[in-house]
Amino acid sequence: MNRFALALVSALLFSSPLLAQQPFKLGTFEDAGETYLGLVLDDTQVVHISQANNALAGVKPPIPTDMTDLIVRYGELQPRLYAIAEAAAAGTLAGQTKDVSDVNTRPPLTPNIIYNAASNYSLHAAEMARRTAAGRGGATPPVDETPVPDPIPGIWERESGDTRQNPYIFLKQASTVVADGEAIQVPPQRHELDWECELAAVIGRPAHRVMAADAEDYIFGYTLENDVSDRGGRGDGRMGTDWFLQKNHDTFAPLGPFIVPKEFVADPHNLTQTLTLSGTVMQDSNTGFMTHNTFDMLQYVSHITTMQPGDVFAMGSPSGVGTARETPIYMKHGDTAVCSIDTIGTLTNPVVDPS
Repeated sequence: MNRFALALVSALLFSSPLLAQQPFKLGTFEDAGETYLGLVLDDTQVVHISQANNALAGVKPPIPTDMTDLIVRYGELQPRLYAIAEAAAAGTLAGQTKDVSDVNTRPPLTPNIIYNAASNYSLHAAEMARRTAAGRGGATPPVDETPVPDPIPGIWERESGDTRQNPYIFLKQASTVVADGEAIQVPPQRHELDWECELAAVIGRPAHRVMAADAEDYIFGYTLENDVSDRGGRGDGRMGTDWFLQKNHDTFAPLGPFIVPKEFVADPHNLTQTLTLSGTVMQDSNTGFMTHNTFDMLQYVSHITTMQPGDVFAMGSPSGVGTARETPIYMKHGDTAVCSIDTIGTLTNPVVDPS
C-alpha cells in the first residue's frame, strides 16, 4: 500500500466515528432534590448520565457527580458517553431522559477561576477608546498606540509582521457565576450594567507554557459567558480601570447553559454571536473577528500561570456594548439578556433590581 493510500485509510479510520457520532452537550441539572450530570441532545432532551450508564448494556464505568471530574476523566468516559448518546437518540433510554424544560439547569460547572480577554475584538476596542476619549469611564487597554508593540519577554514573543496589540487579561471569581435562567442582579446604587456576549473555552488538562499550535489539545469544550460589567466607575479614577469592581459583583458571570465537547465544534473561530436585550439586537458579530484567537490566548495565559481542568477562559466581547453608544444604554430591572453563539447555545438571563 503506498503512502497516499495508507494516509487515506488512516484518515477514514479516525474520522468515521466522529462523523457518525450523535453530537451532544453536557450540563449540570437539579431534579427532585438531586444534582446530576446530564447529556443534552438537540438542546431539548437531557439524559441522566449515571442512570443511563446503569441501564445500558456493556462495561459500566463509575460516573462522576462533578463536571470537573468528568472533564479530567473524559478520555476514559468518552466511549461510554458516545454509546449513551446513540442509545438516547434511538429512543432506548426514555426512562432516563427528560425534557430540559422539566428540570432545573445549573451552571455546567463551578470553575476554579474565569480568565477573560479584554478588548479582543478591534471594533470593541475602538468603541471603548472613543468612550474614554469622550470622558466616560477610566483607562482601557491601548488601541494601536504604536505600529508594532513590543513583545513581552518570556510570555508573548512577537513574530515578524505581527502588529496586533499584546493580549490583555483580567480575572473573574467563581462566585460571580449564575446559570441560564437565573437573574443578573443590579447591585445597590450601581445602575450602569452592561452586557458582553462571549465564547468561553473550558480547559481539559493542566496547561503550562503551551504553544498556540498545541493549544487545542488542552481544551475540553466550549460554552458561553455574558461578561456583565459595572460601568459606574469608582469615583476617584485611581489606577485607571478597576477591573475587580467592574467585573466581580455577584451574578456578573452568567455561564452555560451547557458545555459542547470540542469534537462537536468544527471551527470555534467562525461562529455567529449575538446578544439581544429585551428583544432588541445589541451585538451581532462572529468569533472570527477576534484579535487573538482561543489558541493564542491559551498560549499567553499558560506562559504566566498553569491553567487547570475546569478553568474557564472567555475570549472577549465584540462591539455593540451599551456604554459605548452615543446615548448609553444599560440593563435595568425587567430586561432580559439573551446571548447566543452558533453551535454552542443560547444563554438567557433576566435582570432584577432587588432594591
